[in-house]
Amino acid sequence: MADVGPAPVLLPPVIARVPTVHIAPAVGWPAGAAPQPMAGLQVSAMARGLAHPRWLHVLPNGDVLVAESNKPAKPADQAVSLLDWIAGRVMSRAGAGVPSADRVTLLRDVDGDGLADVRSVLLEGLRSPFGMALVGSDLYVANTDAIVRFAYQTGQTHITAPGTVVVDLPAGPINHHWTKSLIASLDGKKLYVTVGSNSNIGENGPEAEIGRAAIWEVDLATRSKRLFATGLRNPNGMAWDKETGVLWTVVNERDELGSDLVPDYLTSVSSGAFYGWPYSYFGAQVDPRVKPPRPDLVARAVVPDYALGAHVAPLGLVFAEGQALSPALASGAFIGEHGSWNRRPHSGYKVVFVPFERGRPRGLPLDVLTGFLSPAGQAYGRPVGVALDARGGLLVADDVGNTVWLVRRAGAGPR
Repeated sequence: MADVGPAPVLLPPVIARVPTVHIAPAVGWPAGAAPQPMAGLQVSAMARGLAHPRWLHVLPNGDVLVAESNKPAKPADQAVSLLDWIAGRVMSRAGAGVPSADRVTLLRDVDGDGLADVRSVLLEGLRSPFGMALVGSDLYVANTDAIVRFAYQTGQTHITAPGTVVVDLPAGPINHHWTKSLIASLDGKKLYVTVGSNSNIGENGPEAEIGRAAIWEVDLATRSKRLFATGLRNPNGMAWDKETGVLWTVVNERDELGSDLVPDYLTSVSSGAFYGWPYSYFGAQVDPRVKPPRPDLVARAVVPDYALGAHVAPLGLVFAEGQALSPALASGAFIGEHGSWNRRPHSGYKVVFVPFERGRPRGLPLDVLTGFLSPAGQAYGRPVGVALDARGGLLVADDVGNTVWLVRRAGAGPR
């Protein structure tokens, strides 16, 4: 656990001619099997049989929106390099090779028993949708290439009216990190959207990275956008700490520096901050592979707040609100760790809780939901998005198990 916490120990980089590839082949859940919750909690399936569920958003009336999505298909005439072909094979074995359903499905638990009684396609015909946010009567969806607004009425189960593009987002034929997470400001006047890098360390050239490895701020009144924070290789989940009003995100760091480097991280995000990518990591740790170097940018690189461990692939993020689950889980952040494909031994493949004290992460993470890997190293499931339901339960999207899991206090019945 040396690479976890507010002050991680960073080992020397290991630059090998052949990078580590250690896949957990996706097999899905055996009949009757489920993840293992921490003591004092229970887990059940809110909905099964979904199509690669990636992201979650809970509406004010308690309805749960699920983005069923995967990376966009490449154009038929686009050349595929050997590295792209290898990467595609790797991701297919890891469960990420399925076509994108390109829809948002609505789940509704009518009787409070933790099981979705209503399942309806709310939106379809999208383009690799991911993040979602409701502001007033406007539902915003982050496609891979644009934020789109749809008119929404409380209780609606299907939207047929076409959406309106609010702003375009960096995409294009490479689109290496295709997911675009989305969150509204606390006053509802702005949106924040994540855009991952178009490479590991900039090897596709500077033109491919314009507007990427960043969080954008979108002004809803003017439909204008600006770079809010940069140097974030692949930011995903975002969440507001409502006690402090600070925005936080989780970030997937760079690969091919060894199994134990670089730690992925959780960090607060401030306007105008630069977090190092691609030139450095964890502040002033220079990546020797990136040419030409930029010591001027390295000098102002912000050190992330909290290391989560190397290659755990954090995606989902949500802050706790009260003690519905446990007093030990009342102050801090839940994080869905999708899991490694390039580390020995495997890392991630679980949902963790990072305790907070006075607005800052403290101590080591707590395992909230585990058991996503078989004893033989196969993936029964992979956690992605996390959210709190209307009763304080923790929802977890599992894109290999094609399930939305619900974690509640042990013994909890219908509510």
